Amino acid sequence: MLVKKVIVNSSPLIVLFKSQQVDLLPQLFSEIIVPDAVWREVAVSGKNDVPTLQLPNVSWAQRVEITNVASEIAAWDLGKGESEVLSLARKNPDSVAIVDDKAARRCAKALDITTMGTGRVLILAKQRGLIPSIAPKIQALRDAGLWLSEPIVNLLKQKAGE
Repeated sequence: MLVKKVIVNSSPLIVLFKSQQVDLLPQLFSEIIVPDAVWREVAVSGKNDVPTLQLPNVSWAQRVEITNVASEIAAWDLGKGESEVLSLARKNPDSVAIVDDKAARRCAKALDITTMGTGRVLILAKQRGLIPSIAPKIQALRDAGLWLSEPIVNLLKQKAGE
């Protein structure tokens, strides 16, 4: 399945910005949607860091306002960003939600919403020849604050053929 449209949560955006890998998103996907709650969490956080400063200036991110979160998603009591990402993905079955949060991924699975994590973004980048290896890219994500267990790192490397 060729993914063209993604809806991105805050933690993947933040670690991709901080690890200087955010440019992979527009190279991999033609439509990158950032729900308003995610945008506010990243770009209006009051922090003076890379994601806060750069997100408002990228041309590829499409900021979308969500008027209401689906009740079946609200029942999971996720964060506002995760709830908006999954609600929008549920309304747009041709899209994939990029989320790393375990509870959000469980909710998505229960509601048949397609997701991928930040690690899968790296696998796609390698498969499409954008990066030669995911190992150093995974380490960059970890250095940027993404917690990945050794079994997950090994699984990602295996799926990337490393």
